[in-house]
Amino acid sequence: MDITDLLAYEEGFSDKPYYCSQGYPTIGIGLKIGPKNAPLANYTFRVSKKVAQAFLEEEILKIREAISSYPWFTKSNEARQNILISMAYQMGVKGLLSFTNTLKYIENERYIEAASNMLKSKWATQTPNRARRHALVMSTGRMESAYGNNK
Repeated sequence: MDITDLLAYEEGFSDKPYYCSQGYPTIGIGLKIGPKNAPLANYTFRVSKKVAQAFLEEEILKIREAISSYPWFTKSNEARQNILISMAYQMGVKGLLSFTNTLKYIENERYIEAASNMLKSKWATQTPNRARRHALVMSTGRMESAYGNNK
């Protein structure tokens, strides 16, 4: 499972605008398109899966560029990097960077502690299933531990 598959799984797909769990207008594969609680009537367009995939890939490139120089990212294997990108996609890069203790654990290759710390966050209470899957991958370093052998 690569990062696009992971995000497609976690975010799902909608061709029309909807509210994400935090109340932001969203479309496609979890792409926020407006301010919190903005009326969905403001967004009268739809997107195809192909367009949603293009938006997703562009966002992944931006995130990777923003975090690729941090040691906690460069020291991580691909599965852990995918989790970090997924967290940044969901919460924004600033949101990911607010996990200072978790990122220190990752940088020091203390993945069990990093995973435990992830589960103590507000993020984990807001999206508990996703957080548990991500923490499991962080602790094991294997996508299969939480997502099976999908793609």
